[in-house]
Amino acid sequence: MSVTDIANLYRGRSVLITGGLGFIGGNLARQLAALDGVNVEILDALLPGQGGNLFNLRGVEDRVTVHRADMRNASVVNHLVAGVDYIFNLAGQASHIDSLVHPWRDLELNCAAQLTLLEACRNFNPQVKIIFTSTRQVYGRPLYLPVDEQHRLSPVDINGIHKRTAEHYHHFYHRTYGVRTVCLRLTNTYGPRQLISHNRQGFIGWFVRQAILGEVIKLYGEGLQRRDLNYVDDVVEALLLAGASEEADGEVFNLGGGDPVTLADVAAQLIGLAGRGTVQASSFPPEEHLIDIGNCYLSCRKIQSALGWQPRTSLRVGLANMIEFYRKNLAHYLEPNVDRIPGPDATISRS
Repeated sequence: MSVTDIANLYRGRSVLITGGLGFIGGNLARQLAALDGVNVEILDALLPGQGGNLFNLRGVEDRVTVHRADMRNASVVNHLVAGVDYIFNLAGQASHIDSLVHPWRDLELNCAAQLTLLEACRNFNPQVKIIFTSTRQVYGRPLYLPVDEQHRLSPVDINGIHKRTAEHYHHFYHRTYGVRTVCLRLTNTYGPRQLISHNRQGFIGWFVRQAILGEVIKLYGEGLQRRDLNYVDDVVEALLLAGASEEADGEVFNLGGGDPVTLADVAAQLIGLAGRGTVQASSFPPEEHLIDIGNCYLSCRKIQSALGWQPRTSLRVGLANMIEFYRKNLAHYLEPNVDRIPGPDATISRS
């Protein structure tokens, strides 16, 4: 399916993005807002430390409607899902470390909230298509590489367990109630608008921050772990393609990121691009060592065969784009400006 075909399919449709003020959600919202005739609604609680940032929509504010509300609030969600054609379900807690410190909170955000959304769809919009973003963390420590969808599921942290449970919820509502769902297991996504205010949501955003500020990038285990990375524009393309494709209904797909690279190499490329920063080998903190999975990268063969998707952006190009973006907009991401927007259960409408 071509880009034009995808654009034509979404034209005239209504889309709801949960977590739409976050990193991936914000980039997705911008892409959809650029298409003629697409009604874009965003649901985001703007919980502290989760990456939601109104600046992610800078330049398209007049083409989207933002609802600041918690997805666990059934009365709000019941109203929002009615009549929409697609739900890109990106809301959730992403920090593996935070899930160990606050497991009950992770349960609420990654399980209870998902049930609230799925129940709303079952009762008020059973024809909707839901695209749910899961994580490679559901696999745990790899038995073989690259990891494909047949690999056993054995998450090593609370976040991975709850994400796997949320996948089960989506599959159950598809099989039992006919709600069309598809689950995408994301690997390390990176790019503009990523959270860089702390280091609990992946390594790339934090590495970028440290490189730009000329700080020391600490590499646990000398940074020899191999990972695959996906540029956010490629991930957005996969989301739109999964939503547009009937062949995706009821399926789960890895978004493998192509050739794996060591964390040390990522750090070296960032320092070269930024012209600043240094690296330092460091031992694993106990909490990090507890959930480290070693080398891990995914196969994208299934989604490539079924939907024709594969990553297209080279690591160097993607990292260069990221460095350029934060050089221009760093102040908006060191301390996100969530304190300047309306409080919970408010709606920021199109002008």
